[in-house]
Formats: sequence, structure tokens, C-alpha cells
Amino acid sequence: MKNFQNKLVDNSQKQPAASIPSVEEYMTKDLITFKADTDINEVISSLLENRISGAPVLDDNGKVVGLIDDKDCLKVLYGSLYNQMPSTSETVSNYMSNVMKKINVNQSILDVAMLFASTPYKRLLVMDDNDNLIGQVSRRDILRAIQELS
Repeated sequence: MKNFQNKLVDNSQKQPAASIPSVEEYMTKDLITFKADTDINEVISSLLENRISGAPVLDDNGKVVGLIDDKDCLKVLYGSLYNQMPSTSETVSNYMSNVMKKINVNQSILDVAMLFASTPYKRLLVMDDNDNLIGQVSRRDILRAIQELS
């Protein structure tokens, strides 16, 4: 091969580019999930106990219908203050968000890092080729990937 000066280029010293890992290598596979009819107080307890900030909400067929996170749960406090009574029978469906981003399991961590850098998402749902939920990847997971690849 020749370069722009029409001189031969020596490729014998170049190292092959390292392959970029897929999101599957860094995603969380054992997810905590909730149903839309789960009591919101149970969700808050589970988020605190498991030291997570959010989780997918699934229907009875295991399909994703939303996300519930710590920010959504904050609405419990100001909703109860407004009504001057604690919320005792509220469910996930009253607080969950349907704003979520799904990605394919085969996407590279580079694609995921660029998506995190250009959007406000903090977690992405990882789907298989049949659109089934198989995991979740967070910004923290990508930071771990960067550290391991350095």
C-alpha cells in the first residue's frame, strides 16, 4: 500500500486494533424488576436495600412497560404533603415513567458510551434480538469497562 506521497507504507509493525467489547460483557444480567401493581413503598425499600437507583417495570408477560427510579419515588413525599396524608396504597403505575431507551445486546460499549454522553439517560435496557429484556447497562458499567480496558 502507498501513502499520499506515493511511498510504500510498512504495515508489518502495526498491531491489530483490539476488538471493542459488546454491552453484554458489562451489563447487569440479574435484574430486580417490578410490576405496575407493586406497592410504591415496597419499591422504595427494595431500591434502598439493593443499593440501586431504578429498575424496569414488567407486565405479566415479562414485557417492559416502564421504568421506576429514585427520582420517580421522590414524588411520593411531595404528593403526600400536598394531600396532608401519607401515601399508603399507591402503586408503581402511579409513579413509573415510560421514557426509556432500549439497546440491542450486540451493541459495542463504544456505542453505549456515546449514547450516554449525548443523552440524559443513566441506564439503558438491553434487549435480545426478539425484543426480550435480558439486562441493563448503566453509566457506572461503562466506567468499569473503561477502567478494565485501560
